[in-house]
Amino acid sequence: MTKDRTQRYLSVSLEDGRLFRQLVEATGAKRVVEVGTSTGYSGLWFALGLRSTGGKLITHELDPGRAQTAQSNFKKAGVDDLVTVIVGDAHETVKQHKDPIDILFLDADKEGYIDYLQKLLPLVRPGGLILAHNMKSPRPDPRYIEAITTDPNLDTSFVLMEGSGVGLTLKKR
Repeated sequence: MTKDRTQRYLSVSLEDGRLFRQLVEATGAKRVVEVGTSTGYSGLWFALGLRSTGGKLITHELDPGRAQTAQSNFKKAGVDDLVTVIVGDAHETVKQHKDPIDILFLDADKEGYIDYLQKLLPLVRPGGLILAHNMKSPRPDPRYIEAITTDPNLDTSFVLMEGSGVGLTLKKR
């Protein structure tokens, strides 16, 4: 495997993962929705936090092979009972969500972030978080950046910008 391919499948850095676990625990999140499972690395971090809050992760993945690898990784880590993997085009599969979301994590097709935000923001509870990966590299969609920085109901910070960058958005009400 080439270095680029290895990095692509890892998805998030150790620092990003620790932040995700800490945010789950700090907010007492019970329901985390992830768009872009890949091989499950970021989901493992969420699940570690959810183990202590009694919550669940619902994660969406387009590629059946990656989804299968992720499910295997969740099982090996002993968190498979906390995770539901949904395989298919997340632009469609996210429409099935009806319950409030405590944390929404976007890490799929970068040009799709705006669509995922529009579909799922109404479900993010007041005080809930929207986390978006790759806010520095690869370059984020300007429409998404505009949406999360100009809406008066959203309060956004950009963190861990020395790496790929994470958008951390609080939904106020």
